[in-house]
Amino acid sequence: MFHGCTRGAKSQRRRSRDQPAPLAHKEVSMAFASLLLVVLASFIHASWNLLAKRAASVGPVFVFAYNLIACVAYAPWVLYLLIQGDGIAWSWIGVVLLLLSGLIHLAYSLCLQRGYQVADLSVVYPVARGTGPMLSTIGAFFILGEMPSGQGLAGLLLVVVGIGLIATQGDLSAFRRPGGQTGVRWGAATGGLIASYTVVDAYAVKILGIAPVVLDWFSNLLRFFLLAPLVIANPRRAMAAMRGYWWIAVGVGLLSPLSYILVLEALTSGAPLSLVAPMREMSMMVGALLGMVILREKVGPWRIAGCGVLIAGVIFLSGA
Repeated sequence: MFHGCTRGAKSQRRRSRDQPAPLAHKEVSMAFASLLLVVLASFIHASWNLLAKRAASVGPVFVFAYNLIACVAYAPWVLYLLIQGDGIAWSWIGVVLLLLSGLIHLAYSLCLQRGYQVADLSVVYPVARGTGPMLSTIGAFFILGEMPSGQGLAGLLLVVVGIGLIATQGDLSAFRRPGGQTGVRWGAATGGLIASYTVVDAYAVKILGIAPVVLDWFSNLLRFFLLAPLVIANPRRAMAAMRGYWWIAVGVGLLSPLSYILVLEALTSGAPLSLVAPMREMSMMVGALLGMVILREKVGPWRIAGCGVLIAGVIFLSGA
């Protein structure tokens, strides 16, 4: 009888040891699914930038058009959250951050669109994506007084080298040619704005608890009203400029917020930021490849290598 009880206790302990395995397997599956969301978001982000490049000639009117699409498409979701009393902080600092986010995003959209007018997607896009983390790290060094680690300095160096390879394709004399620095300048300016709105949006979402889709929607709404005078001043010219580009505006208006929402969903599902941040930057390589395959831009091995070095630098910075 005692022996039987012992054997039963052993079997119970064996079952208890085996129970965590399905839970661990479930956690691994959830983490893998979350990272797949980040990969999907990277492709979507590069895709809407490809569409924006195709409509570069339209300029600010195109930014107005895709902001209009985004406002209409995501309004039901935002309205549902507001009715539920969820996802917004109606305080003075919340309103200030919504306005500030909208202004920075407007400058970002116009800067990016101008960059696509004067330079290749395969230059402006990866430089913009890589400069944002680099400037954030430099800001942490000099403004917040954080001591630079060896890994952080290595990341900064790799980002600079990657940008140089992308811009010059291995020929440093390209910087001295007319227009040789144009793509880097607009990409770096866009990256600076990315770093700025990242700080503002992170505070609004993490500290104030504003839902990302609500923040993004109000940002789009503000851009819509600020750009509306351009259309109202000469609606016929605006409609003529958008002729043949409305479907592209629909694509950007739907995909741009979606890529952001997918990344945040991955974070809320349990994927660690230390993995999500660098994985997002694979969109640089996707953007360069799309520019080469679809837009027939001259990418070449040096620019591809530059994207790889740039991604490595961003990974080092995120780890530092």
